[in-house]
Amino acid sequence: MEIAIIADTHLPRGTRRLPDQCLRRCRQADLIVHAGDLSTLTTLRELSALGPRVVAVHGNVDDAATTAALPGSATVNADGARLAIVHDAGPARGRLERLRRRFPEVDAVVFGHSHLPLHERAHDGFQIFNPGSPTERRRAAHHTMGLARARDGALAFELIALD
Repeated sequence: MEIAIIADTHLPRGTRRLPDQCLRRCRQADLIVHAGDLSTLTTLRELSALGPRVVAVHGNVDDAATTAALPGSATVNADGARLAIVHDAGPARGRLERLRRRFPEVDAVVFGHSHLPLHERAHDGFQIFNPGSPTERRRAAHHTMGLARARDGALAFELIALD
C-alpha cells in the first residue's frame, strides 16, 4: 500500500497550488494523508477529487469550518501497520518519546506544523515523520512531501523533494 503524505499546504493563497509532481503522486497513491493546515474545506474537496481516500486532521490555521469538520488526530490501518496523524507534535526536544507515549498503539506518527521535514526511528522501530510542505517551505531547503509504503505491518517512509 502506498500513502502520499502532505501537510501545511495553506491553500488557497494567491496563485499558489500543489506542485504537479505532488498531484501525480497523490493520484497514484492508495491513500492520501494530510497532517493539518489545509486552511479551507476547498483544499480537502480538491484532494478528495484526486481519487484515493483522504484522511486529514485540522491544524492551527484552518478556518472554523475545516476545524469543525476534521478531527485533531486520526489513526489508520495500512496493510497491518497503524499510523497516527496529528498536526502539532510539540517541541522538538523529547518529541519521539512524547509521541510514543501519546500513541502507544501505533507503529508511526505523521505530523506537520513546523514545515521542516523530519524522520526519526526509535530503537523499538516506532517512527515519526514530518513531510514538510509542498507549498510553503519556510526554512526548509525544498518544497517536500512524503511517501510511505506499508506492507505486512511494516512502514517505510521516503521524503520527496518537489523542486
